[in-house]
Amino acid sequence: MRSESRNTALLVMDLQNGIVSRFTDKQEVLLPLKQAIEAARSHDIPVLYVRVAFREGYQEVSPNNKAFSAVAKFGGMTESDEATQIHSIVQPQPGELIVTKRRVSAFAGSDLEVILRASGIDTLVLTGIATSGVVLSTLREAADKDFALKVLSDACLDADPEVHRVLMEKVFPRQADVMTAGAWIESLNRHQP
Repeated sequence: MRSESRNTALLVMDLQNGIVSRFTDKQEVLLPLKQAIEAARSHDIPVLYVRVAFREGYQEVSPNNKAFSAVAKFGGMTESDEATQIHSIVQPQPGELIVTKRRVSAFAGSDLEVILRASGIDTLVLTGIATSGVVLSTLREAADKDFALKVLSDACLDADPEVHRVLMEKVFPRQADVMTAGAWIESLNRHQP
């Protein structure tokens, strides 16, 4: 049996200030995610942070893109903007990579796939905000790229609890193993040499 830590990465997606700020009880809702990050680190599983941000001037934003053209029109969400920095509750440690994407999927406009392939990663554990945004888009694209996938249901958040439930119970299981952060951590501890 191969060690999970040798070919797995934990993706922490869109846990940036401007997105996390939409939730009132950050400590409570981010606890499963924080526990998953700590478990990954203790099992030598790389933790990769993904954020959405744009260059000053928004050269990457097409007027045809409904969501992001509004951002370009009203400003904010640039690479240096406080809203695009990783939230302090889940702050990266030195040496942990932050990947900047330009669209909803973690792969769109980023070098994520190059990093994963160069590191021999073939299994992704997905976490993030929002379930119906970055998690859904990344899951679909990662499945098409033949990554094995796990989704930590309580380490993903969505403003609409019903959408979150439907995705976790009916959509994601077609392409990923869906489990809680606690179940994933327990599986890591069981397979520890």
